[in-house]
Amino acid sequence: MTAFPADLLSLEGVQIRRMYANVLLLSSPQGRVVVDSGALPYAPAYARLLRQFRPDAVLITHAHVDHAGGAFRAARLGIPVLAHPLEHPQLTGERHELPYPAGNPQMGAIISRLHPKVPAQALTAVEAGQEVLGWEVVHLPGHSHGQIGLLRNGVLVAADAVLSAPDGRGGMRAALPHAPYNADHAQALQTLRRIAQMDVRIILPGHGGPLTPEQVRERAERET
Repeated sequence: MTAFPADLLSLEGVQIRRMYANVLLLSSPQGRVVVDSGALPYAPAYARLLRQFRPDAVLITHAHVDHAGGAFRAARLGIPVLAHPLEHPQLTGERHELPYPAGNPQMGAIISRLHPKVPAQALTAVEAGQEVLGWEVVHLPGHSHGQIGLLRNGVLVAADAVLSAPDGRGGMRAALPHAPYNADHAQALQTLRRIAQMDVRIILPGHGGPLTPEQVRERAERET
């Protein structure tokens, strides 16, 4: 069972859509932001979502194609696309580094090249400590070097710094992407431990449902 109220997300102006990876719709008094853009097969649905939600910006947590596959749709609609500068080369197609399928970087590069890219002029750089429409940018490196999340009122958007997975007992547990999928696995472990020490009420991973701080701390303790 989760330890947070079922309506906490709606109270904080958070909606979750699953487009292979989670796509989050965040509303605050400062405006609206959509976090991530799902996988490429969901691009038409993502474009419809953008037209309906009418965000002020789209923030891409990291450039992996399951999170950035529809980002080109936001650019075509004239919506600013925000990302950490370290992720820009992959978003624009200047570089093609993809950690999956695991152990086959050549295939990963081919997969990356097959995805539509975001024009450089559509991208805006954001870094740790900046504010995006009422949310604080948090750097969460390890899964990718420029992975970022957002923090507001004890709600942490954690991208793939932590995942939610079945625990085999009918519940969920916090998990970490396997080492071959992380740009720097040691750094990913450090980021997980840092999240476990943060004063938050709920963690929203890039895959799966919300996690409690207790679930993340349990996972971090197993990694020590």
